[in-house]
Amino acid sequence: MVCLGNICRSPLAEGILQHKIDHAGLNWQVDSAGTGSWHVGKKPHKGSIQVAQEHGLDISTQRARQFKADDLNSYDHIFAMDASNYRDIISLASNDIQKAKVKLLLNETYPAQNRGVPDPYWNDDGFEEVYQLIEAACTLILENYQD
Repeated sequence: MVCLGNICRSPLAEGILQHKIDHAGLNWQVDSAGTGSWHVGKKPHKGSIQVAQEHGLDISTQRARQFKADDLNSYDHIFAMDASNYRDIISLASNDIQKAKVKLLLNETYPAQNRGVPDPYWNDDGFEEVYQLIEAACTLILENYQD
């Protein structure tokens, strides 16, 4: 799960998907990162922590990290929160196999529409909407990517 700073959207996505994975008893690894380095080592935004808590999830122990080119080798699927992050990730890919791993998260719920998850960093009222968008996409990831 990848967003810009790894403090708002992608930590929520990591927490939501991890909760669903645990509940389903799957042996999947989920992580999150940001394409930028501004918040490396910091915990998620207070709005993300709060909305997660309101939905019974604790993401407060997560710490931001920057997405690295090697992540394209380490993960089977990489979900970008918006087109800008998608382009930044693709720019690090060294081959078509790596590029094929990168998808826009909301294409799970809105196929081929290339919608982005809005960044709630500047809008404290936007965290619930972001949570709902990510939760719906993560539900479909769980359904669509099981072997």
